[in-house]
Amino acid sequence: MLAPALASAEPVAGPLPPTGGSPLALTALLAGMALLPFALILVTSFVKVAVVLSILRTAIGAQQVPPNTVITGLAILLSIYIMAPVGHDIFTELRPHIDAYEAGELQVNFSSMEEAGQAGAAPLRAFLMRHADPEDRLLLHELAIELRPPEQHKNVAAEDLLVVVPAFVITELKEAFTIGFILFVPFIIVDLVVANILLSLGMHMLSPTTVSLPFKLLLFVLVDGWYLVVKGLILGYV
Repeated sequence: MLAPALASAEPVAGPLPPTGGSPLALTALLAGMALLPFALILVTSFVKVAVVLSILRTAIGAQQVPPNTVITGLAILLSIYIMAPVGHDIFTELRPHIDAYEAGELQVNFSSMEEAGQAGAAPLRAFLMRHADPEDRLLLHELAIELRPPEQHKNVAAEDLLVVVPAFVITELKEAFTIGFILFVPFIIVDLVVANILLSLGMHMLSPTTVSLPFKLLLFVLVDGWYLVVKGLILGYV
């Protein structure tokens, strides 16, 4: 009874993704996906957030508290929070290409990959250019021109990702170090005060860093330090 039923059953209609495509393009796509995590570190707010949190831990002097896993996890979460609007814009630009692939109207080849890449890179390029220092962009653009022969100078644009991404990373590092300096100053003052008090009391055997640690933690809690740091990092991308 089962065999006739299976024989009479109608095939399920619906478009299937195309099975064709360039093998070389598929290999390049897989290689690009393997490098995607490293690229996301450089083109998002992760660098700045991670550096600021690491400097904050060093300024407090709490050794491995919070541990590296916590700092990295918090940096990832804040980066996702900050980059969510950009990610939404990228998905919106790529949605027609995804729908065309699922409908069987698009094959994976270098032409389709280039078209989809240009569409998805537009929101990311706008974000990078908005937060990259114009002086850094100008410097890297000029250096990119000098590195190439004269006949290739016209192919180097100031909006190229090879120019904008390094400028963005350099700008992020400069801003992270600036924030780190601001975070360091009050904790250094606490260390100096504690060290002078210990010297005046003749307690040379006590480590000023160890004695000042609870006072620095108390200061950080009283001023609601985590709130201020997270707020400052997020508002830097508004």
